Amino acid sequence: MKEIASEFKKFIMRGNVIDMAVGIIIGGAFTKIVNSMVADVLMPPLGLLLGKVDFSNWFVVIKAGKDGMRDFATMAAAQEAGATTLNLGLFLNAVISFVIVAFCVFLLIKGINKINAPKPAPAAAPTTKKCPFCCSEIAIEATRCPHCTSELK
Repeated sequence: MKEIASEFKKFIMRGNVIDMAVGIIIGGAFTKIVNSMVADVLMPPLGLLLGKVDFSNWFVVIKAGKDGMRDFATMAAAQEAGATTLNLGLFLNAVISFVIVAFCVFLLIKGINKINAPKPAPAAAPTTKKCPFCCSEIAIEATRCPHCTSELK
């Protein structure tokens, strides 16, 4: 038992496990911020533009409530009456939240990849040059062109 506890402690204290835990906590907080932004900032003006639609109450009753009623002002009223609803607005909010979080993660990974990209190797020193008389490629140390026999400076 002590061996398992020791092994678990060693596992938990590794750097990448702690980094992952911090990432999950920050990711959860970030997701809450994005969800609030979508539900409280983006969707109300979008609903206003689309004819005063309240997306949090955009639902379809697929099974009537206990009293047979199918027309409800809010989703909470429908659920309180026992109706089964298809919550399209909440689903739309979740989709938009996911797209925003996924785009932010994409930008983060793209930035990290750019920072960690291998630097290009410096250009190697040239080993040849052109003869000014015949334009042939010759060794850089050459003092006479092997093609036209011109003397080089």
